[in-house]
Amino acid sequence: MRSGVALAFVMTMTSSALAGGGFDIVIPGRPGVPVIINGIDASYAVVEGDWGLGKGVHVQPTIYGGRYVDPVPHVGHYYPSAGAIPGYGRVEIEPPPNRKLPPEAESYYRSWSAQSTPQLEIPANPPPVIVAPQFDYDWQHGRYPRPRPHPR
Repeated sequence: MRSGVALAFVMTMTSSALAGGGFDIVIPGRPGVPVIINGIDASYAVVEGDWGLGKGVHVQPTIYGGRYVDPVPHVGHYYPSAGAIPGYGRVEIEPPPNRKLPPEAESYYRSWSAQSTPQLEIPANPPPVIVAPQFDYDWQHGRYPRPRPHPR
């Protein structure tokens, strides 16, 4: 009886270790955003091999059904310095060197500056300054003295 329980226990523990050796189907998290693995678009493809952050080994995954993605897409840019005619759009025409030149443009000048605000001068007859009464803090008792009644 004990050997049967031990055998069942060993079979249960080893079956979980064999569960991760299959294949995976890659489904993107957002529609239209491809899943790129080593330069191959693996969206909706079958990936085989142990890989990922949870694995302690570095094994190259095998991807079935993916397509190669160019890391630098070749789009139609036009560089006039290359001397080639653009594929579409306006065709650049180089004017002849002995053509009639347009009239000279009128001169144009604009400037900006910054300065501080002018200082206000003190008036000759300033208003009187009102001095607030000073209370001496009583350091021994930790309080201000009581105000005295105003003499009338």
